[in-house]
Amino acid sequence: MLKVGMGYDVHRLARGRKLFLGGVEIPHDKGLVGHSDGDVLVHAVIDAIFGACNLGDIGTHFPDTDPRYEGVSGGDLLAETRGIVERRGRIEHIDSTVVAEAPRLADHIPAMKESIADALGIRPEDVSIKAKTAEGIGEVGRGEAVEAYAIAMVDL
Repeated sequence: MLKVGMGYDVHRLARGRKLFLGGVEIPHDKGLVGHSDGDVLVHAVIDAIFGACNLGDIGTHFPDTDPRYEGVSGGDLLAETRGIVERRGRIEHIDSTVVAEAPRLADHIPAMKESIADALGIRPEDVSIKAKTAEGIGEVGRGEAVEAYAIAMVDL
């Protein structure tokens, strides 16, 4: 039975941190603030996967109160998510959108797709990533934050 889940995440940008999106370090003068590496794309993908499986959300499985997850990479969280979900089914497809004013992400999308696919044990062709701007609107549009949306299809 195919199930679909939706995920969303947003984090503020700050100087002095590295920017990780989709498990890939992206050159930028700011990075995302978070208990882990702050990778909003990975976090949205994880929430979408858990949603499709009716397993709660990222905070249920990887709470920010647990010191084991402080600074953890998005790739490691995706791999753990895969292990949790494989007991119930198989991840079939991910569709996602990252919203950021800067940096430009188009050149990084192939590496992000590869990183997410590797961690989830699926083909890069089964990972879709689109990059958008917020057209100067809100905290994302002012370059203060980055947000991501994801949909996951899981065969249970």
